[in-house]
This record gives sequence, C-alpha cells and structure tokens, in this order.
Amino acid sequence: MKDHEDRQCSVLFVCLGNICRSPTAEGVLRHLLATEAPQLKVEVDSAGTADYHVGEPPDLRSQRAAKHRGIDLSGLRARQVSAADFAHFDLILAMDDQNLRALRALRPKASKARLRLFLDYADQLGSLEVPDPYCGDADDFERVLDLVTAASRGLIADLQKGA
Repeated sequence: MKDHEDRQCSVLFVCLGNICRSPTAEGVLRHLLATEAPQLKVEVDSAGTADYHVGEPPDLRSQRAAKHRGIDLSGLRARQVSAADFAHFDLILAMDDQNLRALRALRPKASKARLRLFLDYADQLGSLEVPDPYCGDADDFERVLDLVTAASRGLIADLQKGA
C-alpha cells in the first residue's frame, strides 16, 4: 500500500466475496495504470461485502482469464470491507446494486468516500452492473474482463481530467 500522501486518489473495488469481479477490476486497473497512465498515482484495492472467502486468492477462473490478457491476480487475497475503508478510500466502486446498497448501509455517517457503481465509468456499454460470473462459464469471466477494462479506461480518463 502506498503512503497516503504519495497518491492523488485511492480506489476500492467491491463485490460480494472478493474472489471474482472486484479482484479482476483491481488487477485490470493496476495493469492499465502501469501501461497507459503511469503518471497517475492511484492506490487500488478490492474487498467484499461478505466474509465468505477472506484470505483466499481470486477464483482460478478469474486468474486464468486475466492471465490470458497479461494480468496476474495470483498475489491478491480476499478481504471484507471494513469501517476503516470508508475513511481511507476516496472512491468506493461497487460491481452491482446489491453491493452498493450494502456499502451504503455500512458507511459511517462521517465518511467522505464517494460510493458509485463501477460501470458508471462505462455508460456506453448500456449495462449498469458487472454480472457475477461465479456460477457461469469461461465466457462469463471474459465478459467481466471486457466490462471492467472499459470501465477502468473510463475511470482513468476521469482521473486524468482531475490531475
């Protein structure tokens, strides 16, 4: 984790269990920042609203799909959203409405963190939610990668405007 003073923005991606969508988004954004916008200093992390998989690596299907695109998720570990996240992160991005509602319920009153749906940054896709691929097949994991890549590029463009 970078020093709080050393970055211009901090982003937390959130899904239910933190083993499919949010770690994929974390990996994709980190990759795109390094390759397409290295001048931006953005702290990136991910978490889940549930504690089902705390300490586990991302789902192997997520890892495989990301690896095919040159993104390594193997070092990430699932964790649950905490109250401290609302103080630490500037932007908390939910993968779907259910997790956005859970975040709003968990959010301390004094929190200044902005809560949004991640796909708000890719409104050209015509989709508001990143679908959970957990019970799906390889194509579903590829779809998640496509969606989070588009939204990550939209987020980077937004951050560059504010830089």
